[in-house]
Amino acid sequence: MLKKQQEEREEQERLQKEQQEREAQEELERQEREKAEKERKEAQKEAKKAEIERQKAAGTYVTAAQKRQQALALEKLRAAGYTVPAPRDSTEEEGAPKKSFVYVDEKTKAKQEEKKRRRLEKLGQLPVEKQEEEKVEKAEEAPESPEAVTPEQEKKVLTPEPLDDWEMADSGDEVAEKGEEKKKPEKKAGAAVVKESVDEEESSDEESDEETSEEEESSEEEEEEDNRGQRETKEQIMERVKARIARRKELAASKRSTDDLRSPVICVLGHVDTGKTKMLDTIRRTNVQQGEAGGITQQIGATEVPAEAIKERCRQVRGFLQDQMKIPGFLIIDTPGHESFSNLRTRGSSLCDFAILVVDIMHGLEPQTIESLKLLIKGKTPFVIALNKIDRLYEYESNPRKDVYELLKSQKPRVQAEFKERMDKIIVEFAEQELNVTLSNNTKKAEDSDYVCMVPTSAMLGDGIGNLMAFIVNQTQTKYAQKLAFSEELDATVMEVKQIAGLGTTIDVILVNGTMRAGDVLVLTGTDGAIVTQVRELLMPKPLKELRVKNDYIHYKEVKGARGVKVLAKNLEKVLAGLPVYITDREDEVDYLRQEADNQLANALHAIKKKPEGVYVQASTLGSLEALLDFLKSQKIPYSNVNIGPVHKKDVQKASAMKEHKAEYACILAFDVKVEREAQIFADHEGVKVFQADIIYHLQDAFLKYREELKDKARKENEHLAIFPCKLRVLPNHVYNTRAPIIFGVSIEAGQVKRGTPICVPSKEGILLGTISSVQRNNEEVPLGKQGEEVCIKIENTTGEAPRLYGRHFTHEDPLVSKITRESIDVCKTYFRDDLTKADWQLVVQLKKMLDIM
Repeated sequence: MLKKQQEEREEQERLQKEQQEREAQEELERQEREKAEKERKEAQKEAKKAEIERQKAAGTYVTAAQKRQQALALEKLRAAGYTVPAPRDSTEEEGAPKKSFVYVDEKTKAKQEEKKRRRLEKLGQLPVEKQEEEKVEKAEEAPESPEAVTPEQEKKVLTPEPLDDWEMADSGDEVAEKGEEKKKPEKKAGAAVVKESVDEEESSDEESDEETSEEEESSEEEEEEDNRGQRETKEQIMERVKARIARRKELAASKRSTDDLRSPVICVLGHVDTGKTKMLDTIRRTNVQQGEAGGITQQIGATEVPAEAIKERCRQVRGFLQDQMKIPGFLIIDTPGHESFSNLRTRGSSLCDFAILVVDIMHGLEPQTIESLKLLIKGKTPFVIALNKIDRLYEYESNPRKDVYELLKSQKPRVQAEFKERMDKIIVEFAEQELNVTLSNNTKKAEDSDYVCMVPTSAMLGDGIGNLMAFIVNQTQTKYAQKLAFSEELDATVMEVKQIAGLGTTIDVILVNGTMRAGDVLVLTGTDGAIVTQVRELLMPKPLKELRVKNDYIHYKEVKGARGVKVLAKNLEKVLAGLPVYITDREDEVDYLRQEADNQLANALHAIKKKPEGVYVQASTLGSLEALLDFLKSQKIPYSNVNIGPVHKKDVQKASAMKEHKAEYACILAFDVKVEREAQIFADHEGVKVFQADIIYHLQDAFLKYREELKDKARKENEHLAIFPCKLRVLPNHVYNTRAPIIFGVSIEAGQVKRGTPICVPSKEGILLGTISSVQRNNEEVPLGKQGEEVCIKIENTTGEAPRLYGRHFTHEDPLVSKITRESIDVCKTYFRDDLTKADWQLVVQLKKMLDIM
């Protein structure tokens, strides 16, 4: 034991020393990196200065202020609808021969002159002929320039400056030529046709150049200060962006109005086989028998039910006023295929506005129904209970075109009695869950907020579906109208990431509020960090009757919530489902939204309570991860670490750390994710077991089987060290041999007797008699003797000393106990805990005191 402790201390000291050396090395590398970064920045600064000097010498340098002015001018032109060509690179301009004049095609010039003449006449200015005469006079008065100027060039130069912007819209060639001309130094752009002398012009140009150079130097310094300020105040920039986004949210909230409602997002919950999917099918199939889809479109992971289809369904419902319907329809999420949304509701997501809890009237509340009910109550989600399968009542007569309550009243007394009996039973079951329920036609109780309403339905035949939809319409547009008021602030969630042939990787998004447009910049949460991408296409399928056509989608330029939409963009492979979507149109918001996207995942993972010892869990989405963790918790399987996305080598490294604590937990449960080849090879080398499955139950079965195999293996390896506690009393009338081997009958007062147990006599200074080699009952060999039984045991002398004799060293008056040790107690705790009862462990405590075991 001391040797082991000494080795552990030496190992700790060695590890500490290695850690110190590693930290020192890291510090040295950090200093070298900082030095290299500083040198790089200095070199960059010098290169920038040299480039500026070169541009100044060439006369092509533009200050920051001038750049801003140019950009502003270009934006104004683009806003006015003009196509502005991109400026050529300065390097190209230097290499090309400089042109003093720009020649224009005669036809183009004639068109421009005609347009100019019409515009001037319209504005009431001088006739064109008079302007031409004045131009000729000015040309005659002007002194000769060093370069010859033709009349055509003269007219070109004298074209009024404001005209350039208008002419740029008419001829692409003309615009390009103008762009080239504008980029030349100002002192060359018309030197031959001004009234002043060339000398005066040159002197004025020199003065202006000096002033410009001073301005450029000052603006350069300001620009450097701005850059330095930006580097120093990154946190302040983030705060400013945060405040701006908060103001935007407040503004959007202030503009919300109950006059403009969006579609409520509705989820359908319930136990397996209660009729959830059948109810969705019945809602979708409005007027399909007449060959019409009823305007219902099947959206991405959701069914959109427009207002017309709802009105058609609710025509027969008493008290439903079609003219007063405000909501544009329903967006029903098909939750059976997307378990992640139940988890989103547990986090209080705003995704689900209203829920339908489907209860089978024949079976009442079932386990999954109760679980769904608890989720709804915990998330404070309003819901209605659909008492489904009323068509199963004996002798029930269906009529989908009739109000369900009138239909029930028209049934036979026997049917009404059975319905009331089964409904009362369900009311009691809900009361056991501390929930008051009543039928929706009970106006007095239905208006009470303490009651939840029930609507009798038959998903198979369509009875009561209209009443259910009418109830949801009335509830959502009255009680919850404020929540459904449309907001321009985006509220969207990624529901699924899919690979589709011909489209590549796409994401299915539920857009609750706001508007999404093609070209928008999206910020999404990914497995390796935030993803910034641009929307290429927004797709939604055609109406229901055309859904069978593969990849037959309608393209939209913009989509307004609440809708389900398929988004096409780049780099969507690593996007995580179940997390929000952010949209920005400002560059400074991208970094802030990246941070927000990363925080969403970090906060969700951090909120998961982990154990010091447990398995490593990996899942494809946050929702499936939470579903798996809930299941593991119910099966009492601990988890020490969690992650989302494919299994990488780093995940295997983290899981392998559990080998030092509990080898059975050195494994990865990979739910619906891929395992990289490199990670699998590393796992095999490290002895980390990777379980991969698409179904939770398969994953659990595989892990439990593996754990049992490990336990059995460990038990066999440590069986010889496990000493079970026992307390025996010798039966004096059944002593068959008094010396080695000692054979006599014993009564088991406490504990368990099995072969291999060493026996001692505590009343005789703890002398060791030997080890039990045989246990018999009724002349038959048994593996174990339990408390209260009388068995015959044979004790072999395994002490290496002189054998102990019955009658000399001990008698029937001396109690016999098993010679347990600290090591045997630890082995029993680790590998045989379930084999010992509570009374056995109490005996262990007594024997520890009796044998002075620490």
